[in-house]
Amino acid sequence: MNSCTHLLLVGTVLLFTSCTLAPKYARPPAPVPAQWPQGAAYPKAAAAPETQPAPDLAWREFFTDEKLRQLIGTALDHNRDLRLATLNVEMARAMYGIQRANLLPAVQGVASAARQRLPADLSNGGRRKTTERYDVNLGLASWEIDFFGRIRSAKDRALQEFLATDQARRGAQILLVSAVANAYLALAADRENLRLSETTLEAQQNTYDLVKRRHELGLVTDIDLYRAQTPLDIARRDVALYHQQIAQDENALQLLAGSPVPDELLPAELSQVKPTLPIAPGLPSDVLLRRPDVLEAESLLKAANADIGAARATFFPRISLTAAVGTASSDLAGLFQSGSGAWSFAPQLVMPIFDARTWSALKASKVQQQMAVTQYEKAIQTAFREVADVLALRGTVDREISAQESLVHALTETHRLARSRYDKGIDSYLGVLDAQRSLFPAQQGLVFLRLSKLANEVRLYAVLGGGQETTEDLCKN
Repeated sequence: MNSCTHLLLVGTVLLFTSCTLAPKYARPPAPVPAQWPQGAAYPKAAAAPETQPAPDLAWREFFTDEKLRQLIGTALDHNRDLRLATLNVEMARAMYGIQRANLLPAVQGVASAARQRLPADLSNGGRRKTTERYDVNLGLASWEIDFFGRIRSAKDRALQEFLATDQARRGAQILLVSAVANAYLALAADRENLRLSETTLEAQQNTYDLVKRRHELGLVTDIDLYRAQTPLDIARRDVALYHQQIAQDENALQLLAGSPVPDELLPAELSQVKPTLPIAPGLPSDVLLRRPDVLEAESLLKAANADIGAARATFFPRISLTAAVGTASSDLAGLFQSGSGAWSFAPQLVMPIFDARTWSALKASKVQQQMAVTQYEKAIQTAFREVADVLALRGTVDREISAQESLVHALTETHRLARSRYDKGIDSYLGVLDAQRSLFPAQQGLVFLRLSKLANEVRLYAVLGGGQETTEDLCKN
């Protein structure tokens, strides 16, 4: 019994002093430039307002609109996709616990009783005999002592998969936050376009009524009446279209929120939405490597690295131990009496001689590690492209808005002058119709550009890895 105890102690010491055969991990260099793209489409570095990096900026600080904050908070509490991502993290944590527990022996208590009758021709005395046996043991079964790190490598892989799943959950949260913000802004823009459509419809209705009265008096021709009816019907169609679009926007917002959204939390118009906190892009190497998808890809790369260690360990002997200590007796009453102690000790050594599968498994693990490196590098390149695209829009959208505002002003004056000349009988109604056809799309375009600017800031925050969890969020999770 002493030798059994000593071997268990030696095995435990060797377990915690053993190392894995996995190759030393080194982060691959980022396959992207050290600076963001430069050029006419991109904002100058000095023009970007300086603030803390996006990954360190909590979403409650970035979004300043209180209604939007409440909607995002509701979505984080009730959105089913985010809930599923959180459950995936819990599952990965449990799987890691299983792999980690494989390093330790599983001690079990076993009690058994057996009663056996032997016929006379099988018994030693030539007479039939009934035997009884009672056992109570405390022991372990097939505990592998991890000399070469096979189990430890499997544990490391499970840990990295758990960390990757947690980064996937964080990425899902950032995506949800940005999706709620974009749906909120889209609803605000459609409501503003609805107001423009209703204003245009009212103006077209007044114009049509005026032209109709003149037609009844014989002052204008039939073609002028039909020309006045055309923009009126278009305006009526646009009003119905935006009513439909607003209803769909509200449905999308409720799906993201995971629960009914109160009317008081819905935006009125885009012009009333408070802007987000300005953020600076920083440097690619400082920002991109902190994005959840890049961190997820790196964790999967580390998991593939651990697989190589597990594959290498299969070339070395595997030592397992089965042992038990307890009492045994042929009589239940004598089970715990003096002299009934019993123990068993059965170590096993498995030495691989030839198994072609081990070489293929090692090669497959190395290829898998190369694939993980490629996926990691692609994740960085994709992240760089996404940020560069957002910066390109950020550097040009203000100029587009300025030009569109000038266009709307010019078309408004053109419409006013054309209407004045028509009222005075100088021009036909065709000039008024042309001005109306150009003005409303220009107004819609201005709303779209303002929406693009606000949505682009939200996207910049997301692609830079923003969306840090607050203490309140962590407590909920």
